[in-house]
Amino acid sequence: MNGTTYGYMRVSTREQNEDRQRIAMLESGVPEENLYLDKQSGKDFKRPGYRTLVEKLKEGDTLVIKSIDRLGRNYDEILDQWRFLTREKRVWITVLDMPMLDTGAERDLLSRLISEIMLQVLSYVAQQERDFIRQRQSEGIAAAKLRGVRFGQKALPLPENFDEIRKKWENGEISATKAGQCLGVARNTFLKWVRV
Repeated sequence: MNGTTYGYMRVSTREQNEDRQRIAMLESGVPEENLYLDKQSGKDFKRPGYRTLVEKLKEGDTLVIKSIDRLGRNYDEILDQWRFLTREKRVWITVLDMPMLDTGAERDLLSRLISEIMLQVLSYVAQQERDFIRQRQSEGIAAAKLRGVRFGQKALPLPENFDEIRKKWENGEISATKAGQCLGVARNTFLKWVRV
């Protein structure tokens, strides 16, 4: 393969460490000076490292990434970027975690077709997994709330007589202000506890 080899790394937050990706890139032969990094969410492509890299890429260059989700956060973004890079920029892509997605110059037409099909399948699976994670997270939060777990600011523990006072309030025997006084908290705090 002629051309220059570049590597792109992305971590979702400034606290995350890119060492795992960097080591894999260097071991695969990407020169240290050709590594580009973004430390932010991949929710869009307004990433300075990625933009700089894409401007630098020329026909015949190779882009190495650790996994396909470094290109985007969802099925459409991954496919759009893959097509842009391989068809418009005419660069080769090597995905270290998925050798079958390698579009290298020495590969024949059938191998490239298989890469395209595999990309679509794997991008779809990655999108589904993210959707399942979000769903499980929502279900976990809902279940925790039912168990009385409080989210957000550190919540005050519910007083032992909370259920008794809440029932009186629900039956109209006392006002929210009076219920709060009985529990030793402000009216708004009592109402927040009732709503959670």
